[in-house]
Amino acid sequence: MVSRNKYRNILVTGGLLAISALLGTGLMVLVNRHSVPYIEHNERQVILRSLNAVIPVETYDNDILNDSIQVTDKELLGSSAPSTVYRARAAGRPVAAALTIIAPNGYSGPIVLLVGIDYTGQITGVRVVRHRETPGLGDSIEIQRSSWIESFDGKSSTNPSAAGWKVKRDGGEFDQFTGATITPRAVVSAVHKSLNYFQKHREFIFSIPEPAEINDKPVKMPANNRT
Repeated sequence: MVSRNKYRNILVTGGLLAISALLGTGLMVLVNRHSVPYIEHNERQVILRSLNAVIPVETYDNDILNDSIQVTDKELLGSSAPSTVYRARAAGRPVAAALTIIAPNGYSGPIVLLVGIDYTGQITGVRVVRHRETPGLGDSIEIQRSSWIESFDGKSSTNPSAAGWKVKRDGGEFDQFTGATITPRAVVSAVHKSLNYFQKHREFIFSIPEPAEINDKPVKMPANNRT
């Protein structure tokens, strides 16, 4: 039979544990609540740095992070999921767009890319956002590994011609990597398709008002907006 003192000790210990658990939970909630704004700020800065790598910051004056829309085109953007298009403007006039696209057929899986295209249809920059390509081979698509990704700068849907939008092994104008052809082949194809998408939908992309003009509600372009 449990004595009265032992029973009291059990109750006290249980109460202390319960209080500790509540305090710990409250502290975690409080820390998380204060951390979220910092995490979101850091994430926005990472995205902004990527955007400024493909669209020169001196060419636009709008809030490019918030001036964005969601579009869908599995054939030309590489995924059936919505893709984000960031729009750069200067004095309200369209300057360029940064398309988030996917090369679905990378060697080790999909490769997520950010492609900057100016209003005339020329590429202002391409950067790899995420990939799982083989270190030392396929990862040469990263700007930190090589300058290969910069070979797209200044190109357009007609420069080179459609036949030139391939790696050299396939008769095109873009270099492949020693021992790794699948990765650059996938990226070249995806970037070319993004140019075709932009050429088809440029006017429609920029005709959608900035979020501030539509009460900050996100806008989704219809999936069947092909011409």
